[in-house]
Amino acid sequence: MDNFEEKTKVILAGLETDASEDFEHSMEEMLSLIEACDMEAVDVIRQHLPHPEAGTYFGKGKVEELAQMVNETGVQYCVFEGNLSPAQLKNLQREVKAEIWDRTNLILEIFSRRARTREARLQVESAYLQYMLPRLSGMWQHLGRQAGSSGSQSNRGIGETQLELDRRHISQRLAELSRELDTITRTRNVQRQGRSKADIPNVALVGYTNAGKSTLMNKLLERSGSTEEKQVFQRDMLFATLDTSIRRISVEGNKDFLLSDTVGFIENLPHSLIKAFRSTLEEAASSDLILVVLDASDPYWRQHRKVTEETLKELGADTIPRINVMNKADLIPEVFDALPKIRQEEIWISAETGQGLEELLDMIIDAVYVGNRTLKAVIPFSRGDLVDRLHKEAHIISKEYVPEGIAVTVNCSPSLQGQLQDYLTDGL
Repeated sequence: MDNFEEKTKVILAGLETDASEDFEHSMEEMLSLIEACDMEAVDVIRQHLPHPEAGTYFGKGKVEELAQMVNETGVQYCVFEGNLSPAQLKNLQREVKAEIWDRTNLILEIFSRRARTREARLQVESAYLQYMLPRLSGMWQHLGRQAGSSGSQSNRGIGETQLELDRRHISQRLAELSRELDTITRTRNVQRQGRSKADIPNVALVGYTNAGKSTLMNKLLERSGSTEEKQVFQRDMLFATLDTSIRRISVEGNKDFLLSDTVGFIENLPHSLIKAFRSTLEEAASSDLILVVLDASDPYWRQHRKVTEETLKELGADTIPRINVMNKADLIPEVFDALPKIRQEEIWISAETGQGLEELLDMIIDAVYVGNRTLKAVIPFSRGDLVDRLHKEAHIISKEYVPEGIAVTVNCSPSLQGQLQDYLTDGL
């Protein structure tokens, strides 16, 4: 017999209110999230109300129906499509004999399972503790009596409730995590400054989860001759990538750039996660160009683009130049033969088949090297250091040894233009 682990069974619960937008899409996305968490939805329960019930989210009758469904199926979890308040979670937990999760809890669980690096694990733990802190009262039904005392209440000894002990423990752990993440953030900032000094443009991949960012990075790495060890993890699932990956993409003419790939966005991404992952997401905020990768085959790609733009605005990255990369266009028969389709600041491609990658690369180079100029200069033999730098960082079109030094025609960045200023013979 095959040896495999059976997926955990859950019931998906959804509430459509008068304010709901694209409720069916949200439910479909929840099913994908449940699958990404290695769970299986064995049943779905839904209700339509003008607004959620303040105490139990669902109406009284629907809560009873959910409780009965749990008893009949024996599932361990009920996952709600929306986000529950601490009071709603507590009341539902009391009525339904299964563990209650909401959308945020499910996403946090996926993140905790996918985190690989120490930084990602710390970020996820911080976000999870922030989420749990106001919800502790629903977890403990065995609160002890508080001992009366006078003076300071900072330590109530054996009379302190379990709830207060947990809150204190979580607060202390959050403080520890904050210090550790601050240290990592400082290190990341130093690394970022070092990359900036190297005068290599930074390009960031952002977009909705599972839009194909990691596939695109791997294809560009493959094109630039990088080894398989440099490739990043990719899979057709939500949140396959959490950890930030930064790779150098080599381009002819010394027009290399750094490409960063990090966690994908999703609608109603928990604020605690955005806050926790801010240091890694800031790779986008400090980039010279942003590639907004969208799944062109998804009928909701316009909504996904809106979510991405809102997240970039929250990160302070909404003013950085960008290119909209409409990926997976090979899955749309009517545009497949016309790939790539290029419009102003937009290109339709297929990272999987490689169609449109050369044109996308040209758009990237034109955008990040927009300040480059072609110059003629004669560099004295004593400035061999400058010639060496031109070989490493610029595109030398021609080079000739003359009595005065080394005559070059070179296409270079603004910083190198300044270095050549004293040796120019004829600007082009």
